[in-house]
Amino acid sequence: MKRTIFILLAGVYCVPAILQSKEADHWESVVYATDIWRYFPGTTDPGVYWNKRSFDDSSWPEGQGGIGYGDNDDNTVISPVMSLFMRIHFNVIDTSKINDVLFHMDYDDGFIAYINGTEIARAGLTGNPPAYDASAVNHDAEGTPVCFPADKSVLVNGDNLLAVEVHNVSPTSTDMSAIPYLSFGMNDSTITYRPVPSWFQPPFVFSESSLPIVNIETANGAVIVDEPKITAHMKIINNTGGINKVTDTATDYDGLIGIELRGTYSQRLPQKPYGIETRDSLGQNNNVSIMGLPVENDWILLANYNEKTFVRNPVSFHLFQSMGHYAPRSKLCEVVLNGSYEGIYLFTEKIKRDNDRVNIARLDSDDNAGDSLTGGYIFKIDYYNNTDSWMGSYSPIDYPGAEIHYVYHDPAADELTSQQKNYIQTFVNTFETVLYSNDYKDPANGYRKYLNVQSFIDYFIIGEISRNVDAYKKSRFYFKDRNKNGGFIHSGPVWDFDWAWLYLVDGCGHFGATDCSGWAYRIDECYPWPTPSGWIVRLMQDENFVDAVYTRYFELRETILSNQYIHHYIDSVALLVEDAQARHYRRWNILGTDVGAPEHPPIPDTYAGEISRLKEWIDKRLSWLDDNMPGRYVTSDTGDEMSVSGESLIRIFPNPATDYVYVESDKIIMQVSILNTDGLIEKIHLSCNKYACLLDISDLQQGLYLMKITFKDYAAKSMRLAVKHK
Repeated sequence: MKRTIFILLAGVYCVPAILQSKEADHWESVVYATDIWRYFPGTTDPGVYWNKRSFDDSSWPEGQGGIGYGDNDDNTVISPVMSLFMRIHFNVIDTSKINDVLFHMDYDDGFIAYINGTEIARAGLTGNPPAYDASAVNHDAEGTPVCFPADKSVLVNGDNLLAVEVHNVSPTSTDMSAIPYLSFGMNDSTITYRPVPSWFQPPFVFSESSLPIVNIETANGAVIVDEPKITAHMKIINNTGGINKVTDTATDYDGLIGIELRGTYSQRLPQKPYGIETRDSLGQNNNVSIMGLPVENDWILLANYNEKTFVRNPVSFHLFQSMGHYAPRSKLCEVVLNGSYEGIYLFTEKIKRDNDRVNIARLDSDDNAGDSLTGGYIFKIDYYNNTDSWMGSYSPIDYPGAEIHYVYHDPAADELTSQQKNYIQTFVNTFETVLYSNDYKDPANGYRKYLNVQSFIDYFIIGEISRNVDAYKKSRFYFKDRNKNGGFIHSGPVWDFDWAWLYLVDGCGHFGATDCSGWAYRIDECYPWPTPSGWIVRLMQDENFVDAVYTRYFELRETILSNQYIHHYIDSVALLVEDAQARHYRRWNILGTDVGAPEHPPIPDTYAGEISRLKEWIDKRLSWLDDNMPGRYVTSDTGDEMSVSGESLIRIFPNPATDYVYVESDKIIMQVSILNTDGLIEKIHLSCNKYACLLDISDLQQGLYLMKITFKDYAAKSMRLAVKHK
């Protein structure tokens, strides 16, 4: 049976929907797991009235609670069975003195609990009642019982019965666990029963928040698993500019969802991350706007167990967006799951192809030829298997012999045709062949022919200012649109910063240095798995790319990468969660500990301390980058024209050009005009409205031209363009 210390550290809390309007004066227990229970191994049906007080259980054996097998902590060991039925009587002095009722259960694999024949809690079982040999959803006992609030109306003065049935996942299961407790929240200090167990933490009443409240209820309390998504109901309360109460009417969503665990390492932590799909009454995708985010149906609830400031992901997404690129939009919220308060989450968009997300062409199963085959693809470096990825043809130059696997993301591997898989593999291989050739710097036929260079510059900068250990080896996304839309590989979107912006304890000096030094892009020197593509290492050998990074970095240091700007953003988040963070850390008692992402001590034991430490780290990191950023400030590159003025950066390539020229900027481009040497317009592109535009210049004569770029704010810049013979 699996155990984890995290639950012991965190404590167990319940949330309020069923609890009374105020917290109890004190808590007492009436049933311990270690009490003497009557039990019945479920080799046959125990009878329809087994959970009633009047049922005669005198023929059942007695055993000390904590009944089961295979986990080495059972007080009463039984032979392997599909189910177990337990009964115990307890006395209630005065129901009017009871404010709240909490049932606690550590279980493997599913259970239903009853008081006086009325169901009070269940998990992992369906059916009313289930068959005596019904299978439960797999669930490993967690070391400390999970809390389930109950309605006190099930109690009577005098004799009462607690009955619990526990079911296994299969007849061949190697373990079963049944460790129940029952406690009362009392409103009269003169009435006592028995002390609560040492692990017991009094629940608190979560009634309102300044953050949106996301309330999720799975069908019959079913356990959420890592695929497939199970059906649940989600209610979101988001009274803009006001206080949200758990009793308020839903504002943003009140309907069905599919929900599953997501992540790899993160889903092993106590606060679980979830993938959510909004659905209609027929179980189909339901595209909706939630909390002001653009209409879609795929969403993610990112947990913050690894991230004590609630800032690291939001600030990273915000900065990349401010640089002119898509990053997931998000909202901080508080989550209640099946009556249990789960703390602060980041409700965010899932990275996928969509007009309001990664805005590239939709790739359908019949797009197997011509321009439609050339996009759009989203792929990544991430955990992989033999069916969801392909192996690249080149190893990183700083990690010879290493295998690089590219994971199909959207469309997923099972949605792509063989022609589509072959196309993206071939395109990436062709690009890498050029990248590792002697002529890779060539402005017309080198790597610029394949990459959206600005996105790689900005991704490099966000990865370095955060010194993100995962920037290149995990959740490292790329995307490619159709050739008619440029056809370049873009770097991003950004994702996964819970191990960034911190004094990380790591065996590799790049990330463990407490003076905030070192380069994240040199992660291959740490022999990571998965292996990064290594493209950025090669790009950093091009002095033109390095100069462009230098120029862009120091321009951004005057605006969105200034210490003042980033500090202000951090303060705004800290203010937003000022009240909620106290609840979160009551639920997850991890302040001052190194659970989650391991950090160098001393570790702050207050939220304010975490915020101060983050700011301190950022100041040190930016200072180191200011002193160590390679390159020089430039206004032009060999091979492509770069104009640096104010807050705008413009690149055109290839230059000289033949059939097409690509224009990109950190500001939205509204119009591009090409003028001859007499100042007459030869060509005009009116409908760009993007950060990058592709222009067909195949009809232009060889010669020199002036390209005028007009931005959305009506500012304009001019660039030189050379057109050569076809």
